[in-house]
Amino acid sequence: MATDEVTKQNPQDFFETIGDKVKNLAPVVDGTEDEDDDHRAVEEIESLCMNCGENGMTRLLLTAIPYFREIVIMSFSCEHCNLQNNEIQAAGTVQPKGTHYELRLTALGDFGRQVVKSDTATVKFIELDLEIPAGRGQLTNVEGLLSTVMEDLEMGQEARKEQTPELYPKIAEIITKGRAMLAGESFPFRLYIDDPAGNSFIAPDLKDGVGKWEKHEFARTPEQNAALGLSDSDPSAGTNLPNPGLTAEGDIIPNEVYSFPASCPGCMHPCTTHMKMVDIPHFKQVVLMSTVCEDCGYRSNDVKTGGEIPELGEKITLFVKDNTDLARDILKSETCALECPELQLQVNPGTLGGRFTTVEGLLTNVRNDLHSQIFEFNGNGGDSVQSQEKTQWDEFFAGLDAAIAGEKPFTIILTDPFASSFIQPLVDPPAPDPSIKRENYTRTDEEEEELGLKDMKLEGYEEDQKKEDDQKAADAAEAAKKETEER
Repeated sequence: MATDEVTKQNPQDFFETIGDKVKNLAPVVDGTEDEDDDHRAVEEIESLCMNCGENGMTRLLLTAIPYFREIVIMSFSCEHCNLQNNEIQAAGTVQPKGTHYELRLTALGDFGRQVVKSDTATVKFIELDLEIPAGRGQLTNVEGLLSTVMEDLEMGQEARKEQTPELYPKIAEIITKGRAMLAGESFPFRLYIDDPAGNSFIAPDLKDGVGKWEKHEFARTPEQNAALGLSDSDPSAGTNLPNPGLTAEGDIIPNEVYSFPASCPGCMHPCTTHMKMVDIPHFKQVVLMSTVCEDCGYRSNDVKTGGEIPELGEKITLFVKDNTDLARDILKSETCALECPELQLQVNPGTLGGRFTTVEGLLTNVRNDLHSQIFEFNGNGGDSVQSQEKTQWDEFFAGLDAAIAGEKPFTIILTDPFASSFIQPLVDPPAPDPSIKRENYTRTDEEEEELGLKDMKLEGYEEDQKKEDDQKAADAAEAAKKETEER
């Protein structure tokens, strides 16, 4: 009996990079191939123009963004009313976690950073206090993003001057600041993209240091899941999980594994999160958390540190010379920055989350995460990365691999404003380990602001709350009195 052959097609068959698209389109441009060829780069679809009611043309380009993933670029134009509209959509699914990118612009070259803004992402220029709400997706760069916003604001200024004169000077001030930023007169300033779907992106650079480019992943709230059309899991599922008891004071028992129901960030099905408190010798107690989903295979591991907030931050330097140092236990908290000068490696706070592993394991995690972002998300092994830039990345990963294999000495610097990170000493305290250097430092105002410490008030908050309640009662009484007099 004859059987039909089934050919499995990969995403790469559809989502080539823009450079490869141009190469494939070249024979068509030269006239050596039929323009109706099935493999032409841009697909054209006749579409209804919502402005004039006539038919326009929608062009679709399926492509892959270097360091990112596959997207669909859509362009609509109407020759009858000259309406044009361009946007992008993520070709993949909603990611297991949301993403938050932040870029600190310090030079004109930073305006050329590629930006992917999905239709679920919010963009904010922090110093301008200007937010772009979720809406149309865009493939642009930082300069194009800011220029578009400024042009939109300038376009409505005349009408604003007549209809809402109180807003006119405020918008004019924002436009002046924005134009100064575009002219390179207001460095440094910051830009962030917050996307619950995880499909937005700001391009990194090999030269980025700590505090320049940041990426954080976060678990979505039930409200964000609902907005994305994801159903929450059954809250009653898994409520009968066996758990050990607590101490007489209601505290968690160390080294006991506790399990409780959760929702998988990847598929939103019910799953189980396991928690265990571990006492690290010569340090403090930490909580290990692990989530595994049997439906989609999602796995995550995290470390949470606790205790009071210290007055000073801590900087720990480890001089790694051989395999013995690579086998040291290391705890990197969520608030800790990691730096290896010899390897040209900087990891911003929050990028990897909390990790409790060995020095070798931590570097391996960093290496795998970076490699997947730089090369594997391209869908073609990194061929779309420019040759000079690819050579720099190859040299970087070669140095990182040599350090992981114990063939190259290097230095690890952990800078933690909460002093919640730890590197295992090989001598018993209080004797100092000659390979470890510890320094306390005063947190900067920027660190205090980012950690929310400036807004914390530990004394006298009861009086402030009472004053606020009294003021609200007085305002309500005054409003009631005015309403009675008007009647």
